[in-house]
This record gives sequence, C-alpha cells and structure tokens, in this order.
Amino acid sequence: MAMDVTIGNDSELIKLAHAIRYQVFTLEQQIPTELDLDGLDEESIHALVKVQSEPIATARLTMKGEGSSIMARVAVMEAYRGKGVASKVVQALVGHAQNSGADSIEIHAHAYLRSYYEKLGFEFITEVEIVGEHQLIEMRHQIVHA
Repeated sequence: MAMDVTIGNDSELIKLAHAIRYQVFTLEQQIPTELDLDGLDEESIHALVKVQSEPIATARLTMKGEGSSIMARVAVMEAYRGKGVASKVVQALVGHAQNSGADSIEIHAHAYLRSYYEKLGFEFITEVEIVGEHQLIEMRHQIVHA
C-alpha cells in the first residue's frame, strides 16, 4: 500500500485533517467537536497520509517553548487501522520535531495504546484527564540530537 505523507500547515491540509478527525473523534468516539477544535490547528504542523489521493490519517504537532512539543489528534480512518498507518504519521512528526530542534514530544494517548507508543519510543509519565469515557495518559519521547 503506497502511502504519501504530507507535512504542512496550509488551510487545505488542515481542512482535510479536520474531516478525518470529525469522522474518527466526533462520529466514532463521540468526543464533542468543540473539544477537538481547540484553536491550536493554525499554529500547529499537521501530517496527512493519503492512499491514492484519499486522505486516510492525520496528526498534529504543536511546538511549545524551550524545545518541547506536543503531538495530538492522531486519527486513522477505520478501514486503514492495523496497517502501520498511525506509526507512519507519528514517525513523520517525530522526524519533523527533530529537524525543528525540539528536545521532547509529549502526547496524551488513550491508556490502551500505551504499549503501542512505547514501541515508538514514548515513555509513560502519568494518567491524565478522562475525555468522554476515554482515560488518557501522558507520555513523552525524548529526542536525541546527534
């Protein structure tokens, strides 16, 4: 399966990202849209995965001060789950963070995804908020600069 990963911040890319997130978070996971649309999209960098020009997955990276960054809104369309798509998105943003000089990336992930993110280099920090019925955990990826 050939996947194209685009990283950027233009309004067209953000619009496609919103469509995926609406499908996954709002319709599937019943997370209210206003929780998803937190106003940080315009200042974030988005990764978008397409298969045969159809957008199938997204995530975003928000740079904070002092070398830290936050990855959020990782979403993969249902038909494409379990095929390594999310790893592609996460790795693309980790690479971007590294190239941007970030020292760490934090995520708030669903608790059941803990071992998945550990395989991608994230370490468990603590349990955080519950969104809808989903327990989230904070995890952090320390970036090693050569």
